[in-house]
Amino acid sequence: MNECIFCKIVSGEMDATIVYKDEQVTAFRDIHPVAPTHILVVPNRHLASTNEVTEQDEQLLGHMLAVVKPIAEQEGIAESGYRLIINTGPDANQVVYHLHLHIIGGQHMRHPMG
Repeated sequence: MNECIFCKIVSGEMDATIVYKDEQVTAFRDIHPVAPTHILVVPNRHLASTNEVTEQDEQLLGHMLAVVKPIAEQEGIAESGYRLIINTGPDANQVVYHLHLHIIGGQHMRHPMG
């Protein structure tokens, strides 16, 4: 996946403001935030979207969700609330084809999901 921007961020080839990283996932600030806090959690291994997820990825997906709470606490949004979004495919507005979970929070969130 030489052309994948998120793979380049995970490998350190491209700069990003990383807020969390372990052996399975990397979390970094979105460069086009829709709210005061907008962080992306990506698997370190390339998966284009949820359409590529198999039973072997269950632990990875659970881990992606498990790291959300400490990130939300670190960002000061755990108590006030936040939204989690995964977009899959063009009709869902997936722009980068590397599975990613959006953590969106903070005052004045701008998102049509209400």
